[in-house]
Amino acid sequence: MNLLAPVEPRYGHASLADVLPTALAVLGVPGAEDVLNLAGELDGVRRIAVVLLDGLGWHQLPLAAGHAPTMTDIVQGRLGSARPITSGFPSTTPVSLVTLGTGTAPGRHGIVGFNLHRPGTDQVVNHLHWTGEPDPADWQPVPTAFTRAHEAGLAPTVVTNPRFAGTGLSQSAYRGARLGPGVEADAVAEEMLAALSESSLVYGYLPDVDRAGHDFGLATPEWHRATADADRLVTRLVDALPPDTALLVTADHGQLDIPPECRLDLAQDPRLTTGVSFVTGEARVRYLHTASGAEADVLATWRAILGDRAWIVPREEAVAAGWFGPVPESHLQRIGDVVAVCRDRWILLASNHEPARLGEMVAFHGSSTRAEMEIPLLVVRR
Repeated sequence: MNLLAPVEPRYGHASLADVLPTALAVLGVPGAEDVLNLAGELDGVRRIAVVLLDGLGWHQLPLAAGHAPTMTDIVQGRLGSARPITSGFPSTTPVSLVTLGTGTAPGRHGIVGFNLHRPGTDQVVNHLHWTGEPDPADWQPVPTAFTRAHEAGLAPTVVTNPRFAGTGLSQSAYRGARLGPGVEADAVAEEMLAALSESSLVYGYLPDVDRAGHDFGLATPEWHRATADADRLVTRLVDALPPDTALLVTADHGQLDIPPECRLDLAQDPRLTTGVSFVTGEARVRYLHTASGAEADVLATWRAILGDRAWIVPREEAVAAGWFGPVPESHLQRIGDVVAVCRDRWILLASNHEPARLGEMVAFHGSSTRAEMEIPLLVVRR
């Protein structure tokens, strides 16, 4: 299997956007659709716990197998069921967290990149460090699945690092839910299990695998320790799930190790920034906001320099390709005039726009390869 081959997001069929709508349908919320066809497998379930393991894509599970016995048992059918679904696009954490939380494709909810230019201003919104403006209710106007769950009387709970409480990203992804504190695997498990006594829908988030991949690379000792921690979280939940409860385990994206020879820095070639007012997105997917009248020249220059190392197209073509799902007019300008989607293992650093530490990371994600886009859906019921 070619892990570098592109994969289209399967919105409305088998994607991260379909997880919570399916959970709501299983729990009997009127109007919710069982897109993932879990109603039969989860017949009689009254509570659902959902865990998102940041960075642990479908194709990273075999690398983790020796350190993740419980998830391996699920994948191999001894403990539950498993299948791949897709993340949204770009395959990056802020996009995916809001895609999961709203149950909609990125184009609709508007968080279509890690960093986005706020139209009509000089502001670039970094969604992981987003406080204050723009107002989350305006920037991400779609009601969340947690709001629907709350209105249906399911008393939803989200367990995550308390330092993210009240941030723009949390409000965009989780509004409607009670927030419970949980940072390490054991604390997340304890808080989730406690919440299941009162909540019919409980969601927990663990960042460890993604962080280890970025800092050390895949299949390193540090990465294996992080996958073992993730498996311990899953194990504790499986062992202590109340009766008539199901556990769904998924991820926001996979990762790829990026060798030094596949790293290009825009700051090192002035031709790549000529006519460009803002560089946003991230290293695997770049959005170029061009100066007035410069779009055609920027497009031609980037294509000439990068060749087949990236898919480089005007915004209209990127939207028409369907990667974001339908994009309303109000969100179009957040996507650059020119979109560059890296192929194979290439990345496009922007050291004159972003922190230098990004260039020191080992593993990356965001693009459309199978290794990045395909994520697990593991199902266990009690």
